[in-house]
Amino acid sequence: MSKKHPVIAITGSSGAGTTSVKNAFKHIFKRLRINPTFIEGDSYHRYDRAQMREEIKKALQERRHFSHFSPDANLLDELENLFRQYGEDGSGRLRHYIHSLAEEQYFKQAVGTCTEWEPIPANSDLLFYEGLHGAVKTDTVDVARYADLLIGVVPIVNLEWIQKIHRDTAERGYNRDEVAETILRRMNDYVNVITPQFSRTDINFQRVPTVDTSNPFTARDIPNADESFVVIRFKDTRKFNTDFPYLLAMLHDSFMSRRNTIVVPGGKMGLAMEIIFMPIMEKMMAAREQELARS
Repeated sequence: MSKKHPVIAITGSSGAGTTSVKNAFKHIFKRLRINPTFIEGDSYHRYDRAQMREEIKKALQERRHFSHFSPDANLLDELENLFRQYGEDGSGRLRHYIHSLAEEQYFKQAVGTCTEWEPIPANSDLLFYEGLHGAVKTDTVDVARYADLLIGVVPIVNLEWIQKIHRDTAERGYNRDEVAETILRRMNDYVNVITPQFSRTDINFQRVPTVDTSNPFTARDIPNADESFVVIRFKDTRKFNTDFPYLLAMLHDSFMSRRNTIVVPGGKMGLAMEIIFMPIMEKMMAAREQELARS
């Protein structure tokens, strides 16, 4: 962990909605004039899309579990080194994973591939990671230990699947059967790799729909924000001096469900994030300025 070069990691499964948290932080960064380096978790995949298809076929033939969630399918040692190195001196390297045709045109590289590694831009204020493995810990790597703020995005699983199905069919060219097959193939890794991370995160956001999502594979649309609540759990309320009376006063119709958990209407999720994270970022940047002044 580092005061001079902080690392923030947003962790969530595919389709969880981590982009919502990223957008809230972008607003905060702009208001506080913070210069972040953004890291996409997908850029740490070990294989490009074509290679991954071949690896999946091989794993199926050998009757073993393998997916994008699997540690072996990702460069987790590289990710751990990035968090550690950035925390030490603000340096490291990054690359980009090409998701869409728009990105293909921009980077002039095929969808499903990664760009070449390049140095992190100099003089950034913090590192901001969004992806699958920001709080992962295995027998050989411990990514979580190097993060100063860990955030989990964990919608109820049926809602997560609905969001993934709609995103992958609308933006990534897959059909529903292909997405369903992917969900099933990833289930073992989801249980053993993804969910344990949410016991390590500092703050979790879990969206709970108030409409029927019992069959996510036939849902015609994604439940909107007003059709849900968001359960926000703080692992250690002392770490960031969480002021629950203030949160309850600022977030109309919110309530406490446990001593470390507040529930807010889904439509106020973005507002809740900004109210929660703004003072955290202010303190983080103040500590950074003090460290830089000493050096």
